[in-house]
Amino acid sequence: MLMSSGGNAATLLYGPNGFRVLKPGKFVNCAATGEAIALEELRYWSVDRQEPYASPEIATRQLLDQA
Repeated sequence: MLMSSGGNAATLLYGPNGFRVLKPGKFVNCAATGEAIALEELRYWSVDRQEPYASPEIATRQLLDQA
C-alpha cells in the first residue's frame, strides 16, 4: 500500500483485543519495515512494545529477535 509516512498517519494505543485511536489518521507504519498499514487492514501488533506489524511473519520475527 502506497502512503506517505507524513500526513494522515494515526497514533494508536494497542491493547490485547484491539486498539484505540489517539490521533486520527488513515494508517500506521510497520515498526519493522516502515510499510504503511491501513487501519482497516491492521491485525498484528505488540501490546508490550506498542508497535504495529504488517504481517504475522514480521510480528513473529520482531518478537523473537528482540526477546
